Amino acid sequence: MADLIITPANVKNDTTLPCQTKTGIAGGTITAGQPLYADAADSNKVKAADSNVSAALAAVVGIAAHGATLDQPITYFVPLGDFNPGASVTIGETYYLSETVGGIQPSADLGTGEFVTPLFIGVTTSKVRLDIMRATGIQKP
Repeated sequence: MADLIITPANVKNDTTLPCQTKTGIAGGTITAGQPLYADAADSNKVKAADSNVSAALAAVVGIAAHGATLDQPITYFVPLGDFNPGASVTIGETYYLSETVGGIQPSADLGTGEFVTPLFIGVTTSKVRLDIMRATGIQKP
């Protein structure tokens, strides 16, 4: 398997059980559907998360609802609720933060040294239940 291939235009909140949202300021270029972390060293600006650099960069706060560039406002989905991740998913599969910056991967692709950050579970082939377990600090051996 590989990272989800996200079509940013298809990332949408659910109408039946929508996710709550928060807003922040982008600390760089962000694409809809990317997992985000808040960079404490940069005024808590939100940036694309990464599972293989440090626990801090894997501490996901939400999933980008739309794109933004440096210093623009950004809205992101936070638990608990459903949204269309802009990609096809497998029902019942748990998806995690990837070692690719801003990427999302299925559980089978978790690699040695990655900080484990569960993001969501497939509800239908185009809808997921967001339930981020952030800042676990657990690194896969």
